[in-house]
Amino acid sequence: MIQHAHWMDYRERHPHGEHSIAGTVLILPDFSSGSLGNQRDISVYLPPSYEQGQRHYPVIYFQDGQNCFDRATSFAGVEWGVDETLQHLAGEGLEVIAVGIPHAGEARVREYNPFADVWKGEGEAYLDFLLTALKPVIDRDFRTLPDRRHTGIFGSSMGALISLYAFFRHPYAFGMVGAMSPAFWVGHGAIYRYVEQAMFNDGRIYLDNGTREMSARQMHRLLVQRGYRDEENLRYLTEKDGEHTESAWAHRLPDALRFLLR
Repeated sequence: MIQHAHWMDYRERHPHGEHSIAGTVLILPDFSSGSLGNQRDISVYLPPSYEQGQRHYPVIYFQDGQNCFDRATSFAGVEWGVDETLQHLAGEGLEVIAVGIPHAGEARVREYNPFADVWKGEGEAYLDFLLTALKPVIDRDFRTLPDRRHTGIFGSSMGALISLYAFFRHPYAFGMVGAMSPAFWVGHGAIYRYVEQAMFNDGRIYLDNGTREMSARQMHRLLVQRGYRDEENLRYLTEKDGEHTESAWAHRLPDALRFLLR
């Protein structure tokens, strides 16, 4: 087990209620962000082989982290099942450290909105928190592969918006991104204009939507125009009858992670 006093076992932090944690999940309580002026618990899932040697692992940072691992903390009692999914994928040889960053409640929309001129977006400050405050702690306390090739960012809806933005805004930091059911409509599609002009990032992009929600097809077309190749460094999936829900994202998560980690 990690020998850092400030990290707690998930069940120690949440001793009451019914929790749905699989494998080893640790929590760093009340982690502060000076730039955002708030605190949140950070959850970290460790691969099954972590305690068996000195191997170093890729890392993916998940937005809306309260929905990632535990139905007791997730929206409407439905989780993504990141921990269960990664336990299964470990059997396929795909292992990664997953970092769950909970949203900041009423500040969620501002923090996941990278456009300061739209609803007073604070996405730049949020990414500064992730890269200059949180990532150094993760790389210090765990055996990570800290380079861009092995560092990913992942989210759904508004979390997908800030994740794709981060991929292009900080290409030195992120080499893979997952964007499920993205809220690309923010700022009348400001993300399209940003991606069109941004420096090319030669990492991997996973993008999806369900047929019962807004389509990400326009972004897929733009990415192809920018030079991304389907099934090489880009995957776009449209799920028939898929909705804008946690359960839909849980269903699509395994193949998304397979594509990013292969």
